[in-house]
Amino acid sequence: MGLAVPLAPLLEPGRLLDVGSGNGSPGLVLAALRPDLRVTLLEPRQRRWSFLREAVREIGRRDIEVLRLRHDEYRGARVENVSIRALRLPSAELVGLLVPGGRLLVLGREPAAHPDLEAVGGTALAGVHWRRRRFT
Repeated sequence: MGLAVPLAPLLEPGRLLDVGSGNGSPGLVLAALRPDLRVTLLEPRQRRWSFLREAVREIGRRDIEVLRLRHDEYRGARVENVSIRALRLPSAELVGLLVPGGRLLVLGREPAAHPDLEAVGGTALAGVHWRRRRFT
């Protein structure tokens, strides 16, 4: 849980959409730390999707939604938080998933600049980048 512990309090209340959830980091870990969040995990690969479904059952959070989808196939409501780790997706493909004022948490390489996203402080952890969707 290491890295997720200091990040969990920085998430906005509401919903979290974890893109490319893979082994559950950070989405599943953040869900365990923040039971107040409504969490959706997106994972298109069969084996990892199956693993995530079983992990959700094991931690007892039956309210966590695990969808076998890519981010560009997601048709649900916009969310207050989007997390992504170790995926190189353009910011333009992620900003549309956020409500105005919502936060994008990127673990890994810093996301490319986007006119609708502004940098947010809150952590000095290496490899952790926060962006907020502008209210425009």
